Amino acid sequence: MSDGKNGLTYAQAGVDIDAGNALVERIKPAAKRTNRSGVMSGLGGFGALFDLKAAGYSDPVLVAATDGVGTKLRIAIDTGHVDGVGIDLVAMCVNDLVCQGAEPLFFLDYFATGKLETEIAARVVEGIAEGCVRSGCALIGGETAEMPGMYPEGDFDLAGFAVGAMERGAALPDGVKEGDVLLGLGSDGVHSNGYSLVRKLVELSGLGWDAPCPWGGSTLGEALLAPTRLYVKPALAAIEAGEVHALAHITGGGLTENLPRVLPEGLGAEIDLGAWDLPDLFKWMRGVGGIAEGEMLKTFNCGIGMILVVEPESEYAVDELLRGMGETVHRLGTVTKGQGVSYSGGLK
Repeated sequence: MSDGKNGLTYAQAGVDIDAGNALVERIKPAAKRTNRSGVMSGLGGFGALFDLKAAGYSDPVLVAATDGVGTKLRIAIDTGHVDGVGIDLVAMCVNDLVCQGAEPLFFLDYFATGKLETEIAARVVEGIAEGCVRSGCALIGGETAEMPGMYPEGDFDLAGFAVGAMERGAALPDGVKEGDVLLGLGSDGVHSNGYSLVRKLVELSGLGWDAPCPWGGSTLGEALLAPTRLYVKPALAAIEAGEVHALAHITGGGLTENLPRVLPEGLGAEIDLGAWDLPDLFKWMRGVGGIAEGEMLKTFNCGIGMILVVEPESEYAVDELLRGMGETVHRLGTVTKGQGVSYSGGLK
């Protein structure tokens, strides 16, 4: 069979299949770390198989979530600190799943770039595997797309897709009522929302990513790239042990817009802003931009990454359980009659 007159190859067009194969081999050990009950096949097939019965479900309902990392990825690419964005990717998906009452079962990723750099891609996927290990789900597949001409040199993009399950009838929110207690779990920084404003604030400050962090510790870039906290295991434990009526993942829209998503018609929430101290990172951003309190509360998590809506009689048991699993817990307020979120006090 003739190779053709010009002898061109796919590699000369900018796509290196051998590099893609090398990446798959590199990440197989990372994916193997995430293996759990229910996984029927590993990487390399045309599809991934998962056995719900083997995972312990008798009458399951599937729950799916997809997300990305947003412009936090820009900071990771520019600084070279790409190891944590894989954890971010998993967290943004599985933290949403658990709010429905679902256990995350498996995860798939999409990595797209102009020219595949195996080492960079492997570090990202190894971070994804770490996020899966921490949340108890399996990395069972994904796609690496090398697309010359689509991305500037060195750039890449990420997306993730998670599937979870619950037994039929166990979906959340369920039973939320006036008087329920709001327990907030501490965040690990900005997480993965609001980074277009974060990058603008850093520009206004005149600091570079490698500048010493203004609130102490590492460089500014490293501090802002702290991975999104994974709440899956403590949240599932709280659901199983106590009267948890709802969970709200505090992402884009902050406390102001995310908590009402789990409240029934006719119910709102009252939050005491003095119930926790605004972390130094958010104080710095507020100061640099002169950001109004209302804007902070609907843009950033402000130190609260997840809220549990709990039966009052179960408050202390759930609080103790969460603290025992390493969470920082704040009693934020209660569910009230009305609509939306009202605040008392001020961010301190």
